[in-house]
Amino acid sequence: MGKLKKISVTGGKGGVGKSTVAILLANKLLAKGKKVVLLDLDVECPNDYLLLSQKLTTPVKKIWAQFPKLNKAKCTKCGLCARNCRSQAIFMPPGGYPLFVSELCSGCGLCWHLCPEKAIEVEKKIIGEVFENKVSSNFHLITGRVVGVVDESGPIVTKAKEHGLKIAKRLKADYFLVDTAVGLHCGVIRALLGSDLSLAVTEPTPLGAHDLRLILDLLKKLKIKAKIILNQADLGDKKEILKISKERKIKLEKEIPYSKALAQAYSKGKLKEVNFW
Repeated sequence: MGKLKKISVTGGKGGVGKSTVAILLANKLLAKGKKVVLLDLDVECPNDYLLLSQKLTTPVKKIWAQFPKLNKAKCTKCGLCARNCRSQAIFMPPGGYPLFVSELCSGCGLCWHLCPEKAIEVEKKIIGEVFENKVSSNFHLITGRVVGVVDESGPIVTKAKEHGLKIAKRLKADYFLVDTAVGLHCGVIRALLGSDLSLAVTEPTPLGAHDLRLILDLLKKLKIKAKIILNQADLGDKKEILKISKERKIKLEKEIPYSKALAQAYSKGKLKEVNFW
C-alpha cells in the first residue's frame, strides 16, 4: 500500500461542475482498481450524496462550538460586550440587556472573557455533522454539513476533514478526494490545505476565466500544485482559459465537452454510472 494521495477539486466560480468533476475523477480511479474516499466539504450546501443517489441518515460525528449565554442576575448592562464584538453579534437596546444574535456569532469568546461581572456564560451547541456512505466496496463518501445557520463554517470544514482523513487511513484508501466549496474564503482554504494536487475547475466564459485566475493565485500562495479542468469546453470561447494556462505554465489537464447524457445522469443522481473522463 502506497502513500495516500490527496487531491482537491476546487474552483472560484460556482456552477462550473466542481462536484461533477470530483465524482468523474473518482469513477476513473475506481475503474483502475483504486480505493477512493471522497470528502464533500461544501458544508453549507453539500450535494455529492445526491449525485450518487445516497441519503444522509445518522451522522457518524457531531461538531460542537461554544456560544455566549447571558445570566441576567449578574449583568449590569454596561455594554462592554456589545461595544467590542467584532462580529456585531450583540445588540444592546437602550436600557436593556444585551441580546446575542447566534446567526452572526463566531463563538470567539471575547465577550465572556471581557465581562467584568462574569455575566456571560458558555453553552455548547451543535454546528455541524459528518456522514459516511459506502457507495461501493472501494468507494466511500464522507459529507460535512452545517447545522442551522452559522457565521463561520471553517471549524466544520476542519473537523470534517480530520474525520475524513482518519476514515481514509483506516480503510487504507489509495486516494483522498476533497470537493471544496466555491469561492476563496476560509472554508475553502482549510479544505485545500494539505493537498498534493488541486484541480481548478472552470468554464469557457469571462467569469470563468476571472475566477480561475483568483483560485490559481490562491493555490500559488498555498504552494499547492495545480492543474486546470475545463468543463463544458465546447459551449463558449476557451481562448482566455488557454491563455491563462500558457501564461501560468499550468497544464490544462482535461477538457470535458457538454454531454446530454452526462446532464441527465447528473439530474437523476446517477453520476456513479458515468465513465466520462
